[in-house]
Amino acid sequence: MLRTFALCCGLLALPTLGSAEVELSFYGGAQSAPDSDVVIRGDSVIPNSDFSQSWEGRSASAPIYYGIRLTRWQSPTFGYGLDFAHNKIYPKDDNMPTGFSVLEFTDGLNILTVNAYRRWPNMLGAMTPYVGGGLGVSIPYVEVEYGASETFGYQLAGPAATWIAGASYPISDQWSVFGEYKGTFSSNKGDLDTGGTIETDVFTNAVNVGVSFNF
Repeated sequence: MLRTFALCCGLLALPTLGSAEVELSFYGGAQSAPDSDVVIRGDSVIPNSDFSQSWEGRSASAPIYYGIRLTRWQSPTFGYGLDFAHNKIYPKDDNMPTGFSVLEFTDGLNILTVNAYRRWPNMLGAMTPYVGGGLGVSIPYVEVEYGASETFGYQLAGPAATWIAGASYPISDQWSVFGEYKGTFSSNKGDLDTGGTIETDVFTNAVNVGVSFNF
């Protein structure tokens, strides 16, 4: 998955070198998720069920929550690019409906989006506020275990969206640090190994800190 992101980043950056500012960013932080409704249908082992599941992010537990972003700043105020976020959701306090031994998206609830950004240089002295948003896809690692039904694997699960607000601060000519709020929405429909499906729409909220390299 990271190879695909790296290839897309290369294709985005290659024609821009020398003609625009390109920024490569890495970030981590604390990510959480509110409750979501889960629907399971048509499985030969798991009975049809609808329930509300409470989630938590456990951002610092392996595999950790992180993100990678490549932005082309077309002008001092407008940019666009790719963003990959390795979100995660676990059942809160390990509470799951009866019969489930595993029900999570922890490697992870991966979101890949194409984003647009607006920033305001010199608005707060050396600090630059920015906002952004975009659309893309959810590529979760679906993990469901119920009796003889065991599903573990990456799937292209549905559409996703993200929204961002933050500020960056330069620490050298090429390096800067930033902090931001980032929210995501993903509509996920995964296939179960024994023939059914699992569906859930998930919101995540994250407070991120990161570092960017400009070239």
